Amino acid sequence: MLSVRNLSISVGPSGKRIVDELNFDLASGDMLALVGESGSGKTMAARSILSLLPAPLITTADSSIRFERRELTGLAAKALRQIRGAQIGMVFQEPMVSLNPAVTIGEQMAEGLRLHRDMSRAEIKDRSVAMLERIQIKDPGKCLAAYPHEFSGGMRQRIMLASVMLLKPRLLIADEPTTALDTLVQRDVLDLMVELTRENGTAVLLISHDLGMVSHYVNNVTVMCEGKAVEQGSSTQVLHAPQHDYTRRLVDALPKRSAGGSRRSVNGAPLVEISNVIIDYPGRHRLFARAQPKRAVDRVDLTIRRGETLALVGASGSGKTTLGRAIVGLVKPSSGTISFLGKAIASGRSADTRLQRRDMQIVFQDPYSSLDPRQTIAEIVTEPLKLDAELDRKRRTARMNEVIEEMGLTRDLLERFPHQLSGGQRQRVAIARAIVRRPAFV
Repeated sequence: MLSVRNLSISVGPSGKRIVDELNFDLASGDMLALVGESGSGKTMAARSILSLLPAPLITTADSSIRFERRELTGLAAKALRQIRGAQIGMVFQEPMVSLNPAVTIGEQMAEGLRLHRDMSRAEIKDRSVAMLERIQIKDPGKCLAAYPHEFSGGMRQRIMLASVMLLKPRLLIADEPTTALDTLVQRDVLDLMVELTRENGTAVLLISHDLGMVSHYVNNVTVMCEGKAVEQGSSTQVLHAPQHDYTRRLVDALPKRSAGGSRRSVNGAPLVEISNVIIDYPGRHRLFARAQPKRAVDRVDLTIRRGETLALVGASGSGKTTLGRAIVGLVKPSSGTISFLGKAIASGRSADTRLQRRDMQIVFQDPYSSLDPRQTIAEIVTEPLKLDAELDRKRRTARMNEVIEEMGLTRDLLERFPHQLSGGQRQRVAIARAIVRRPAFV
């Protein structure tokens, strides 16, 4: 179904190659995974199939991408529009910015069906509701009338998947499709992908960092390093008996559960104390109907001490992010108390608020929308240090370089802007910004 030959992507006609002579084939009903670390060229290779490369990236003249024996490189824009969505669907990496914030979920899901299928409004709505039910969205009818900001990141990703799968494309390109999903929904979504391939003969090109998931669901794997395919073969062969040094390093880097023994106990005064916290969101006003508030967090108590790592887990939409945002003062609780170092969390623009926020930081779920697109990476990481009067420019630069190295990023990225980095690199920049001041609490 898909044949990629000598695919090379460069920065301009004679610039650095981001992808270098990549070759792979994908058959109808099959699943192929492109794996590798952030910045290895996986996403750019996938985007090139639909001619969605950001400027100034271009495919070289000898690159060939054939979909059902039709050459896609150099195809006219009008012909590409007939293929995008209808025959080749793509789920993008960042769910927060993949959906239009000004358009309802129902309108966004209906758009593809209106453009590519001859269906009535009632048929489009029925099919949309059925797809939302399949991916476990509660009250799908109400979901169609809502806007993206009314859902958690995981729920937005499920809605994005539903919108793409609605058209039953021949080829599905999924770029980290389960990043924002909890483990239960990850399994359900991937099972749905497998079911789709069987029902419709759909081929799936999966881009992922999750080697465990890849070994469970995917037949064939291509491992990419610095734009090159360093190893290819069946998932069993590549991930259980890797031949290339880079693949072995990837497999060895998988998190391993420590054998026996409990986590060390942490004593001392509490750093963060949460007592009987309730957070309600006001409902939407409707004609002749009172707004019904939605309870996102219901009477939660937590204590976090210095040196302790506490994990807040639960399904998408369970209130985890809302509680996290309340701790750093970005959401005001309806009732209950949250204190940091013995003082209640301050709100507004007071001096106490500024002092508290210097010692606590948050790494947001979606790195793309949390980084200022007009700032360079160096400006983003050093900005929190400007609040420290004891650090001159030289010491700020030294601290920035130290944190960048800790995050596994290279200094040549410092003068780039967020859109010039991969999703994983952007997330590492967001973490670097959060820890550069060495806060007491993250």
